[in-house]
Amino acid sequence: MKFLLMLALLAVVFFMLGARRGRPSEPEARKPPPPAPPQAMLRCAECGMHLPADEALPGKGGVFCGAAHRASFEARQGRA
Repeated sequence: MKFLLMLALLAVVFFMLGARRGRPSEPEARKPPPPAPPQAMLRCAECGMHLPADEALPGKGGVFCGAAHRASFEARQGRA
């Protein structure tokens, strides 16, 4: 009977140690990345569409949403 009691006690101790050691803490790689900071929105000088600053194309007279709008705006400004 003592043998069974000791065996049960050891099993409980190993279970408690294993449960504590086996539970992994949340690693840094699993945490989601922080959200990107907000960007300034700029308005296309040709069509008026708003777009993020990192996607805007600079040109004479402002920023543009694409190369075609930049070219047409600069051509129209050159004629005037």
